[in-house]
Amino acid sequence: MTLSNKLSLAVLGMSAAVVAVTGTMAVAASPAATAVTTRQANFKKMGGAMKVLKDQLASGSIDKAQAVAAAKTLAATGRAQAGLFPNGSGASAGVKTDALPAIWTNRATFDSQMKAYIAQADKLVAAAGTGNAAAIGAQFKAVGGTCGSCHKQFRADN
Repeated sequence: MTLSNKLSLAVLGMSAAVVAVTGTMAVAASPAATAVTTRQANFKKMGGAMKVLKDQLASGSIDKAQAVAAAKTLAATGRAQAGLFPNGSGASAGVKTDALPAIWTNRATFDSQMKAYIAQADKLVAAAGTGNAAAIGAQFKAVGGTCGSCHKQFRADN
């Protein structure tokens, strides 16, 4: 066997090992872990959007484009969140999460609260579109109220 053939076989072997390891890593993430990771990332996005609006309201200066973008992030992300709590994606799945078992044992209430949040976030998009600080502030509080209500019942760290 020539040196060239030996190198080719070595490279091929190393490539197969890399594929095997990365393939195993991709399979290692369970659907529950993926749901938890995605919903946690989305909650961080939502927190960032709330901060944009809070800061604008506190400063008394509304940047309409930024306010609308933040409100749209809240509405869109809320819609996505509703589907990120499949059965088996709580702490019992062995994944670190603040989601309480009540999400799954009292699903009708949880789903209702998610719908209420989405409705309030949609109203925030409309209010942000006006650029009116008073309207945005009132609807910002309504959105925050739906967040807090859900957290009290369904989030462990509150």
